[in-house]
Amino acid sequence: MHLASVHTYPVKSCRRIDHDGAPVRVEPWGLAGDRRWLVTDLDGRGLTQRELPAMTRVRPAPEPAGNLRLAADGQVDLLVPEPVEGEPVEVSVHGTKVSATAAGPAADAWLTGVLGLEVRLAWLGDPTQRPVDSAYAQPDDRVSFADAYPLLLTNAASLDALNGWIAAEGDGEGPLPMTRFRPNVVVAGAAAWAEDDWLGRRLRIGAVTFRVVKPCDRCVVTTTDQETGAKGREPLRTLGRYRNVDQELLFGVHLIPDPPYGEITAGDPIQPLD
Repeated sequence: MHLASVHTYPVKSCRRIDHDGAPVRVEPWGLAGDRRWLVTDLDGRGLTQRELPAMTRVRPAPEPAGNLRLAADGQVDLLVPEPVEGEPVEVSVHGTKVSATAAGPAADAWLTGVLGLEVRLAWLGDPTQRPVDSAYAQPDDRVSFADAYPLLLTNAASLDALNGWIAAEGDGEGPLPMTRFRPNVVVAGAAAWAEDDWLGRRLRIGAVTFRVVKPCDRCVVTTTDQETGAKGREPLRTLGRYRNVDQELLFGVHLIPDPPYGEITAGDPIQPLD
């Protein structure tokens, strides 16, 4: 069993970065550079593909010195400097208030043009602010702008099983790629749904240990094609039939890293502990 791939999402709900063979640093609140930028409405409320599927068009890429490059088809790229001394702003992520820094009018205007809605871009300079749900976490656990937990793990064999169920429905929507589920880490070489047995245990990826704390309840974002923004009914329709537990449609599990943090790389061995 090994780590098949590693992914980060510099701007929450925008396009991913695939770390093909490059080591990625694990930090207490997630992978380095993951979801440290947030698109908000004019009131500071964080926006996602739930409201704006067009966010799939935005291709962010980290640049040296903490800068961010934004790209989209039909647009000139924009280099956004890390706003270390920018205007402080209060933003909210699923109702949690967080102090962030405004990226500035150039980034706001660029994103407004791409998304067709007046928006703002904020940067999380201090990722130690958001505690993880105490029901599943230790007091010092923190998360950046991710929905709720530092990392999301999915299992390639579970996707194969899900795609088999979708194919049996015969509606032509499958097979779905793993990108629909926006994972940080993908496991290969495990049995389908092996991740269910890891809940409440620890998992070692390379030299880094993670707590497997909760299954992931999937939302409407998974019905959005991450390359085109087109929407369908899968996988929620099929998850509702086969992976519905207490009205939660489950695929993947949430991880919280434990020190020492180190780095992980695609190809690293994975070992369940405890």
